[in-house]
Amino acid sequence: METNELLAERFEENRTQLKAVAHRMLGSASEAEDAVQEAWIRLGRTDSAAIENLGGWLTTVVGRVCLDMLRSRRSRREAFLDEAFPGAGVREAHAPEPVLGGRPDDDPEEQALMADSVGLAMLVVLETLDPAERLAFVLHDMFAVPFDEIARVVDRTPAATRQLASRARRRVRGADPDPGPDHARRREVVDAFLAAARGGDFEALVAVLDPDVVVRSDAGAGGAGMSIVARGAEAVARRAMMFAPFARSSQRALAGGEPAVVSMREGGRLSVMVFTIERGRIVALSVTEDPARLPGLDLAVLDG
Repeated sequence: METNELLAERFEENRTQLKAVAHRMLGSASEAEDAVQEAWIRLGRTDSAAIENLGGWLTTVVGRVCLDMLRSRRSRREAFLDEAFPGAGVREAHAPEPVLGGRPDDDPEEQALMADSVGLAMLVVLETLDPAERLAFVLHDMFAVPFDEIARVVDRTPAATRQLASRARRRVRGADPDPGPDHARRREVVDAFLAAARGGDFEALVAVLDPDVVVRSDAGAGGAGMSIVARGAEAVARRAMMFAPFARSSQRALAGGEPAVVSMREGGRLSVMVFTIERGRIVALSVTEDPARLPGLDLAVLDG
């Protein structure tokens, strides 16, 4: 057995990649941190001297932990929806949270890797995958983990695991995101949204929103990530109308390369709204209002 200090040092060398794997799997920075911590606990219960490739072992352990968390999350959500809407067959996808920045004392390299790890649009697509498909796709296509190792995690044959990744790949490609970010066009969309919100123009707001747009917020989430608070162009437009008083003092910004709006009050941040824009319309808004998170968000403010 290695000494605890040496084992901890080797674990820390892998932490950044493990967090990136977990975030791609879970779509939540806080849950990703929990998954990495669970991997450390499991490592402490294992004879590390028998592990030939610690980085690979930790990656597959984090994958297994995330798979269990995804399945548990889905079961809890479906049980809740069945109770709330009996017989309706209502199903809801988990709302991923964008990576806007870490804690101020986080390592700069780790912040950069996490910020660049995967865009919000891709996280939304990944949320549509079956947990096993998501694991196979993330571990193989994004981290080059061999199928025979992934197969042991999902309890399938390597050939069946290859099929899981293939199905996931087709679904990801079928989502057909915009071929490239048109920054000028996205800026026009955000400007149109702000102008409509500031002017209380309901019809103009609806026009700039995708019919299936969703708003996600961390308000009242208790640090457990983001939840959907509004869905559909008209519902989101009505919510944006309530945003009008704050829109007048808001500033445009970039958050992890995505267009954003920062609302200020008494010289401090009140909220940060990140836009996901596809084909000239807003398809998602992610709102951060948690006072504990706001100061540490990595933003580039565009307005003076």
